[in-house]
Amino acid sequence: MTPLTPPKHIPDSVCPICQKPTAVEFRPFCSRRCADIDLGRWLSEEYRVPSTEDFPPSPNNEREFEE
Repeated sequence: MTPLTPPKHIPDSVCPICQKPTAVEFRPFCSRRCADIDLGRWLSEEYRVPSTEDFPPSPNNEREFEE
């Protein structure tokens, strides 16, 4: 059985979640755990991409104004 080797770190690069050195295998994160935390934040909509587009009203809203 082969012993586990620690991940190789990239100099001057830090994990955006915990600020530890970044591991090559999980870049831009330091570990699978931090990558999963980031994914969870995206899926729970903690992160959002701002938009300046005006979206047309939904069909339900248009009917309300016609009546």
